[in-house]
Amino acid sequence: MRILIDADACPVVRITEQEAKQRKILLMLFCDTNHVIQSEYAMVKTIGAGADAVDFALTAECKAGDVVITQDYGLAAMILAKGAYGLHQSGMRYTNENIDRLLMERHLAKKARMAKSKNHLKGPSRRTKEDDKAFLMALEKLLDEIE
Repeated sequence: MRILIDADACPVVRITEQEAKQRKILLMLFCDTNHVIQSEYAMVKTIGAGADAVDFALTAECKAGDVVITQDYGLAAMILAKGAYGLHQSGMRYTNENIDRLLMERHLAKKARMAKSKNHLKGPSRRTKEDDKAFLMALEKLLDEIE
């Protein structure tokens, strides 16, 4: 088992890095050339900039039993198909039972954004320490289940 992170703008890289180091789990961070990520523990894979280039590289590297952390539902669907475990930065687990609903919600939100109306969708709220604690608890629970 390894942990792979879609690390572009991911707020839980350091939290995950600490947990992976403590448990001696290989950690790989995937980012594009527009982001500079450094780590003393993790292997950093910098992928050329391009639409979904990081997602495809991470999916190609991913194996059954790996843990993938991403906020991208499309990437989550691809890694679930390979038998990997998916975790959102909120701590929500991606599963075969919820991924179709999440993809549909993403599609509907995109349609709403593209509609020429005065209705604007709010972005995510500012991340809190409670968000970080919830993510860490979910990560620990998932790792305990599969180790």
